[in-house]
Amino acid sequence: MSDSESKPEARLRAEGLDPSAWSNGPGERYDAHVHGYDKVIVVDTGSIAFGLPEWNEVVDLVAGDRLELPAATRHDAVVGPLGVRCLEAHLPAGSLRAVVHRPAGGW
Repeated sequence: MSDSESKPEARLRAEGLDPSAWSNGPGERYDAHVHGYDKVIVVDTGSIAFGLPEWNEVVDLVAGDRLELPAATRHDAVVGPLGVRCLEAHLPAGSLRAVVHRPAGGW
């Protein structure tokens, strides 16, 4: 692990994924949308809540949590009160079978 690489980033790279980082300030929102690729998200710092409107569920993520979203999964998001920094990796559509939330330490 390089000095500039976080532990979650190193773990994703060890799985063969190529994560990139993004961040948002407190309370920022993403309207419901879908992607044409599978997505793995890990919260590095802060928190974010992902809404899954088709299941009427909200998945609250904090530092160390991981969310796997298959392509075409409709989702929205609201950033927590301290902002968020996430690592995100994309996979070809069909690589992931289901939405999976893995709490910190659970992956």
